[in-house]
Amino acid sequence: MDYPRIYLAIDNCFASKRWTKPSEWTKVIADLGLFYIEASADTESDPLFMDPAYLEDWIEEVKVHSAINGVRVVNLYSGHGTYSTLGLTHTDVRVRERMQHQWLEPLLLMAEKLEAGVGFYCHAFNDSVLQNKREYREMERDLFDRLRDLALLAKEHGQLIIGVEQMYSPHQIPWTIKGTRTLLEDVYSQGGNPFYVTIDTGHQTGQDKFRRPTTVEIRSVLMGTDDSAKDTDMIWLGPQVCYELLEKFKIGQIDLEACLSEMNQEMDKFSHLFSNIGDGNTYNWLEKFGCYSPIIHLQQTDGKSSSHMPFTAKANSMGKISGEQLLNALAVSYQQAADARMPEKCRDIYLTLEMFSSTASINYNTLKDLKESVAYWRQFIPEDGLTLDQLMALPIMKKDI
Repeated sequence: MDYPRIYLAIDNCFASKRWTKPSEWTKVIADLGLFYIEASADTESDPLFMDPAYLEDWIEEVKVHSAINGVRVVNLYSGHGTYSTLGLTHTDVRVRERMQHQWLEPLLLMAEKLEAGVGFYCHAFNDSVLQNKREYREMERDLFDRLRDLALLAKEHGQLIIGVEQMYSPHQIPWTIKGTRTLLEDVYSQGGNPFYVTIDTGHQTGQDKFRRPTTVEIRSVLMGTDDSAKDTDMIWLGPQVCYELLEKFKIGQIDLEACLSEMNQEMDKFSHLFSNIGDGNTYNWLEKFGCYSPIIHLQQTDGKSSSHMPFTAKANSMGKISGEQLLNALAVSYQQAADARMPEKCRDIYLTLEMFSSTASINYNTLKDLKESVAYWRQFIPEDGLTLDQLMALPIMKKDI
């Protein structure tokens, strides 16, 4: 069995608005004992915000200072700038075109010059689209087509590794395991060029909120018999029409049984608004898609929010993510049989620390937390480039493969 080579990397998003020059963040990262970098667009390299001539200089500076500090930019990634818009699934096609051709394509050309991969997330579905099944399918089709075009462009420009990040709510796909498989299969079948997913270890904190409720659960809430869910804020009904039915029930315009029947009929029409059992489990995602995730974003989480906590002793004591469980889940993923409908399994995986620093955070504390996080993960990845089976054989691992 061919297991991937594993590398410990870091997203330089922590350096945003702090250590913004390539000469600065390459040195800070080298001082952390890391050699592989994911360069975030937020750290002064966003194609929409930056002057083209500046970006050419930025690339050259990255090359120079990477060599000086013994590090390498292995991936470019989108940041908060593009995450805050509808972007690639905007309701206006002109914006979708701009996002594809004036943001993502320039990013690919930058990556080619750095011999780096590309990952991104820059789309969201407007609620009017979510509430109209026909419009939703049309927008989904348009998105998949654009991802195919980007995958083909990546092939033309140096066989770049490219992928989209998984999220955790209905308006940001892929957010379910089923939907992720559909996306990967569809984009791959259209163009025949590999297109991958980035798993984030904190992006499984929302899915369970959007599980489809059973008739019994809805009845309990409507009748006020469920002490844990007396407020309808505690239950997800999916399409807006179900909430309209709820209001009609409250004022007596519809009886309970008719309300339940109509709600279930409407929910049947909007499967894209609901998650399934297992969608909220990080290790389930890793077991299913770890082998198709060339970048895995590492953040500690308490399972309640995606707050990008560091891997400090304090955070780990309440956290859900451990190196041992992550590597075990990756091993399960690689034990899956090859699937002709899916892209080739990754040969290299960059486990990438993604620690954001808040506006009011103190630089000393940020670096202290990063150092502790690196030390934690170095227990499991003592040397970059070791294969997964070699890491699984380390004494710290309780289970061999």
